[in-house]
Amino acid sequence: MYSSPLPEDNDHDSESSLILTDELKRTLECYIEYTLDVEGEKYVLLLPVDSPIEIFAWQADGDEEEAVLVEDDEIIDQIFGTAQAVLSEQNLILKNTAYALTVAGELPPEDESKFFTLEIEDEENGLEPEQLMEIATFYHDEQEYAIYTPLDPLLFFARITKTGEPELLSPEEFRKFQPLLEEHLFNEVE
Repeated sequence: MYSSPLPEDNDHDSESSLILTDELKRTLECYIEYTLDVEGEKYVLLLPVDSPIEIFAWQADGDEEEAVLVEDDEIIDQIFGTAQAVLSEQNLILKNTAYALTVAGELPPEDESKFFTLEIEDEENGLEPEQLMEIATFYHDEQEYAIYTPLDPLLFFARITKTGEPELLSPEEFRKFQPLLEEHLFNEVE
């Protein structure tokens, strides 16, 4: 078993990046943050080059408003142009990339007044809070939307196939590797 961390400076070069491709042939360029060799197979921990974003629709729920994650590709296609225009006002370029929407450009500085905590239901761990920061809001067909970026990095774990292509692990496969990955990352920090 062999593992090799990449330099901790954020000066990534083209040799330390890979392209993920989804079933729709969309791509997502990622930096290789960490490599791990296990039983003759190479695995990589990947961080998207561009910043991930999530779009929520605000919906009335009685007297309160509830944020609902927009995951439907048809709705994303309908609102994409409006979201793109709103983000361009902040010098951000919205991209419909594989596995996540992303923006290229410099995100605004963290502002606690724009933080939002989303509680995600996880079968094994119960509720997992995810911290997000609002970067823009907009309306489309009288529906209010908000664009957020996660405060924690979005990471992908992939196996490098015999052809040299990255292949994302299924959630079940990742659960098997998670303790090993955490052990190696913890050892590198020490």
